[in-house]
Amino acid sequence: MPLPPLVEPVDSLADGERVRTARHRALAGFGDVAQRRLAAAHVVVVGAGGLGSPTVLALASAGVGALSVIDDDIVELSNLQRQVMHRVADVGAPKVDSAVRVAAELSPTTVVHALRERLTGDNAERLLAGADLVIDGSDTFQTRDAVAAATEHLGVPLVWGVVQEFHAQVTVFWTNPPAGAPAVRLADLYPSDTVGDVPTCAQVGVLGSLCLQVGGLLATEAIKLITGVGEPLLGRVLLVDALRGRFDEVPLRTAVATRAPMSTDSPAVPHLDTAAVHAAVDAGATLIDVREPSETATGVIPGSIEVPLATLLTDPHRAGAGPVVVVCQVGARALRAATALRASGIDASVLAGGIEAWRRDAQVTA
Repeated sequence: MPLPPLVEPVDSLADGERVRTARHRALAGFGDVAQRRLAAAHVVVVGAGGLGSPTVLALASAGVGALSVIDDDIVELSNLQRQVMHRVADVGAPKVDSAVRVAAELSPTTVVHALRERLTGDNAERLLAGADLVIDGSDTFQTRDAVAAATEHLGVPLVWGVVQEFHAQVTVFWTNPPAGAPAVRLADLYPSDTVGDVPTCAQVGVLGSLCLQVGGLLATEAIKLITGVGEPLLGRVLLVDALRGRFDEVPLRTAVATRAPMSTDSPAVPHLDTAAVHAAVDAGATLIDVREPSETATGVIPGSIEVPLATLLTDPHRAGAGPVVVVCQVGARALRAATALRASGIDASVLAGGIEAWRRDAQVTA
């Protein structure tokens, strides 16, 4: 659903900026007012790497008035395959310095605040204060959790994206949206303590061109929220499969909203220990691992079929006729998947404790 614009427009644009952004102002339903809203906006971009780089380029080009870019890292040669804001001459220099340079070269009216700090739970609210909107392009879930918690407390929308290998996800979290819009947060997509130890891009790789694509999507979501044009991805998760050239979309609702009916209308989902899972598989059950490809890259239970949670929720019948045992990192995502499968008439249970319990038991019996 369309949402009201986040910011009030500036009174007018400088003559040069009017010329520079003429193609925006020519857009039907966008026009001069939306462009002046961009000029009034303050966006914080967390991370100046694979996602932050194209996002900064796109937002500066679009004419966003103020950008705060948070990153404590320096440019390395291996960054240049995907972090398009930097150049060979920048190797060894702070990444935030590149943001200052490229924004000035693209949009003289855009002010960039370079914040060379590592964002943590202790400083996140201070670093994000004053933002109309935050974009998270960071590369660890520890940082993402801190960003999400701070934006929830500040009440500002969080445009969120993640990319690894050939896959990506993009969505918008907002705990205090306008009336009638769904309130969703990071924990609704990735419940606390369910993600596990996610491999880094250095370990499993990432397609450089996909980073540009996803960074452009993040910038577009920000522009839509700032200007009130179009329908942002609030309550929806966009899934990108670069290898198949496919975009899918799944709904996202608050965990409370999705769990409430389960306790009264749905039977309890069976939780099986490792011995019971072995017995179920021997009897013909299918093991389905709903973790992300970046997680399954570290290892799966032999014989598992890998179907990421969002994909399975889109089409529960990909699980087959059943019975099915669902596996994730520690169990929360598997429970969500199994509940959806059972609602579709498929006999589903979960591995209690997830892959971590399986590995612990395997070590004990080894």
